[in-house]
Amino acid sequence: MSNQFHLQPLLDLAQTRTDDAARRLGELVAAERDVAQKLQMLEDYRHEYNERFVEAARGGLSPDAWRNYGAFIAKLDEAILAQRRVLEQSRTQTTLGQQQWLAQRNKLKAFDTLSQRHQAGIARSEARQEQKMADEHAARRGLASFDGDGTAND
Repeated sequence: MSNQFHLQPLLDLAQTRTDDAARRLGELVAAERDVAQKLQMLEDYRHEYNERFVEAARGGLSPDAWRNYGAFIAKLDEAILAQRRVLEQSRTQTTLGQQQWLAQRNKLKAFDTLSQRHQAGIARSEARQEQKMADEHAARRGLASFDGDGTAND
């Protein structure tokens, strides 16, 4: 049995691809978090702006101010809707990234299992070889303790 694992290049490639997939997944998770934070910021700002609008309306607003508040709230609503779509796309990308990472990790585990089996086979072979050498040495020592007529030398 060869001491070198013949699939080592594939194991190394699987490790590299798994590392790359993990890095990419980390980037996707961070991007999703950023997009979600931006959405939250827009929603919070819209809520604050709406409260200002309500407060201003209690004090009386001119038609132009009313229109301006309404137009700005509509723009905020559009931005929130667009950001929700971006967040959904980001979540989809993160899910795909997770699936790719899991697939790469599973390939790596398969090659790693084969490598471990290979190493275990080498260890068993070496242990058998060592036992064989120890048995031969013991047999030689045993033969040396007898003289030519089959009686023990003391």
